[in-house]
Amino acid sequence: MPHAEDTRAVPYSAGQMYDLVADVRRYPEFLPWCQALRVRSEDIDSSGAGLLVADMVARFKGFEERFTSRVSLRPAESAIDVAYVDGPFRHLTNTWRFQDIGQGRSRVAFTIDFEFRSRLLQLLANSMLERALMRLSQAFIDRADVLYGATGGSAPSRPLQPT
Repeated sequence: MPHAEDTRAVPYSAGQMYDLVADVRRYPEFLPWCQALRVRSEDIDSSGAGLLVADMVARFKGFEERFTSRVSLRPAESAIDVAYVDGPFRHLTNTWRFQDIGQGRSRVAFTIDFEFRSRLLQLLANSMLERALMRLSQAFIDRADVLYGATGGSAPSRPLQPT
C-alpha cells in the first residue's frame, strides 16, 4: 500500500494553514484533479471541532472517480484526519498536522496511505505518486499565498518520501 509524507516549513501560521485545509468546500477552486466537492453532512461545534462527510469527484489522466471521506477536524490539536468511506479505494487515510515554529511560520506535515481497488489505477498512482503529491502539497501553499499574501519561500523542510 503506497505511503507518502511531505513536511514543509511555510511562511504562514499553523492557524492559517489549518483553516485553509479545513475549508474543504473550496478545494475545487485550487486543488489539481478536484473537479467537485459536496459536503454531505456536518457536525461541527462552536470551536470548529467535529466531523464532516464529503463527496469528491477527482479527474486525473482521463480517469474520473468519485469517493466519500469522513473528515475529523480538531483545531485545538492542530490536526485534521481524513478516513475513507466509499469509492474506488480499498483503503485511504490522510493526516494533517500543523505546528507554529516562530516568526509567523509553521511546519505542515501531510501523510497519505491508500490502495485502489483497480490494478490499473493503482499502477498509475504508484508511477505518479511523488510528483502528484508534491503538486498537491504545493497547491495548498499556493492557495495560502493567494489568501494571506506571499511572504516568503516555501521550500520543503524535507522532501516527499514515498514508502
